[in-house]
Formats: sequence, structure tokens, C-alpha cells
Amino acid sequence: MINVLKPKYRTNEVLESIRECLDAGWTGLGGKTIDFEKAWKDYTKLPNAHFLNSATSGLHLALNVFKSKYNWKEGDEVITTPLTFVSTNHVILYEKLNPIFADVDEYMCMDPKDVLKKITPKTKALIFVGLGGNSGQLSVIKKICEENNIKLILDAAHMSGTITREMFEYGCIPRHVGWEADVSVFSFQAVKNLPTSDSGMVCFKEDDDDKLARQLSWLGIDKDTYSRYNGGSYKWKYDVPNVGFKYHGNALTAAIGIVQLKYLDEDNAYRRNIAKIYDDELSQIHWCDSVKISSETQDSSRHLFQLIVPEEDRDNLIEFLYGNNIYPGVHYIDNTLYGPYKKHHGSCPKAHEYSNKLITLPIHCNLREEEMYEVIKQIKRYK
Repeated sequence: MINVLKPKYRTNEVLESIRECLDAGWTGLGGKTIDFEKAWKDYTKLPNAHFLNSATSGLHLALNVFKSKYNWKEGDEVITTPLTFVSTNHVILYEKLNPIFADVDEYMCMDPKDVLKKITPKTKALIFVGLGGNSGQLSVIKKICEENNIKLILDAAHMSGTITREMFEYGCIPRHVGWEADVSVFSFQAVKNLPTSDSGMVCFKEDDDDKLARQLSWLGIDKDTYSRYNGGSYKWKYDVPNVGFKYHGNALTAAIGIVQLKYLDEDNAYRRNIAKIYDDELSQIHWCDSVKISSETQDSSRHLFQLIVPEEDRDNLIEFLYGNNIYPGVHYIDNTLYGPYKKHHGSCPKAHEYSNKLITLPIHCNLREEEMYEVIKQIKRYK
């Protein structure tokens, strides 16, 4: 069976890292979570990093913090994409804000031209999704946000290890993606490039936003358990200045993440090699094409390899591959087809068209070379 996504763990190292938590008697917030946050900041060079139980929690915290800080009102607008996992858009509804969908470009990322059409006086934020590890035209989106006083939230769920370029008059500097945004959110869910059981990281640009998010992720309490345990007198005493959420990460998943981070660049290089083989071999087929990585992306995490096929062939090709023990995926269905977003259907015709043509081919670090070529062979056999 050749699956679309499958995590690779360094099991012995992971178990030893978890054992340290168990032996210390500390499996909740603190300890390894602090170590992982530091390791992530060292790796990405982002100024802040807060470890959470999921990337969805991070996206919700981002909107919650900004809504409170800038006094956004119910019904204010957030520009977003219909070509994403629904969590991206659900968090907008959590905060009683209004999602406004912008269409996608050839990279399956937000199209700056359509974004400009969707900006209104009510536009407060924009959520950019780096689908599959592709940064698309993120630099253009960044400029649009700056010029229109719009907060840029980067949904970097697929982008752990993606490198972009910061441009200067004298040249450019490669940087881990996330430096462009007011807040970036990364996913370490079970099949992501840096897999744990499930967790995420929210990285605010401003220290005060990070501080508030830490409080809100622990039910609004002003001192987390680890701080109280390692503090001075009055360890039991704390205040609750805000109503918060139970979003913080725990030491066991952080222990897994610390180990997995050590191998992220190696694993992403392997994914890029798979993508190159697919591109080289499938470029010979006239009836399909692959989603290209934008020139802004120096190194993509290559979380996905997406094939564009004729709409009339998409479902048949998937069934054909199933019949040959190959299990591709689809990332994603146009969100405006779902109940909560149906009133926006028709606002993004390109995203809707692509949604009916995309197939995600198997791409993961357990995929053997002979399996890659079996996938290619069967696609060539299809017609």
C-alpha cells in the first residue's frame, strides 16, 4: 500500500526524549515545551514561539489577540482562501468575524490581484495559506497588507522548513518563512513535515502579543503551572484577568518535536527529491501538469506534490490508482461548497476549478524509490 502521507519517526530517540519527561514527573506545560520553543526560535530566527496543542488553536489565538488589541467589531472582515483545510476559516467564525474569500493563483496561493478587489473599510486581517509549502506571491501580499493597515496572519501549517528571501537594496537574505507576517502559525500534526501526535506553534512578531497569547492559551491565568512550581513563595496564588482557552501544548508532544526538528532539513530534502522525480517523469504526459513552486520560495518544505488533471478524469484516476494499491489525496475541496461558507460560493472561480482538478500524490520520507516509480508507472498507464 502506497499512502499519500505517512510520518517518519526516529523512534528510539523519541522514546528516550519522552522517558526524560516521565522520569522527571513533568508531562504537562513547561519543561520540554520551553525547550522546544527555544529550539524552534533558534531554527527559524523568529522572535517569539509559543507551543500549542494544534495549529488551529494558534490561528484562533492570533485572531482573538488582534481582535482584542485593535478593538475589531463583530462583522469586521478577514480576507482568506477557499483552498485550505476548514480550520483556517472556522477560526474566523469563532470570533464572529466575516470571511471574505480571495481567489488563488497558479501556485494555489492567494492571488494579490483578487485581494485588492476584496479590500473594504471593514477589512482588518488577511490569512495567507502557504499550501503544500509554497510561498506563492507572499511578498506582494505583505506589501498590500502594509499599505492598507491589514494584519497579516500566515497559516504556515505546511511550511516547516520553507525558506524565502528578504529583499534589500543590496541583495537578499534567505530566511525561514514567517518573518513576513504579524503572526505565523505552524503545524506539527501527525502527518506534517515535523510530525508529533498533534501540536502547533504560534509565532507573534510583537512580544506583547506573545505574552497575551500565552496567558489566553492557559485559560487566561496569569501564571502557568510550571512557573508556579519553579517560583518563590505564594506558588498557589494566581489571577485570571481574561477568559482564555485550554490550548497549551504538553511536554510529551514537545519531546517528540525536539527530536523531529533535528531531522527536518534532511527530511525536507528527501521530499524535494521525490518532487523532482515526479516533475521530471510526469512532464512527459500531455494531459496533466504539476503545481509549480513560486520563484519567491528558495526552498519549499514540499509538504504536498499536487497534480492538475482534467476535471472529468480526476475521480476516475483516483479510483484507478486505488485499484493499484496507491492512495493519493485531495488538498482541498473549495470551502465555499461547505454549509458555513455557501453564501460565498462563486466568489473564487479559479479556486473552484482547481478544486475539481487537484490530486496529491504520495510524498513522504518513508516512500521508497521503487514506490515513486510505481506511482509514475500507473499514472502513465491510466490513458
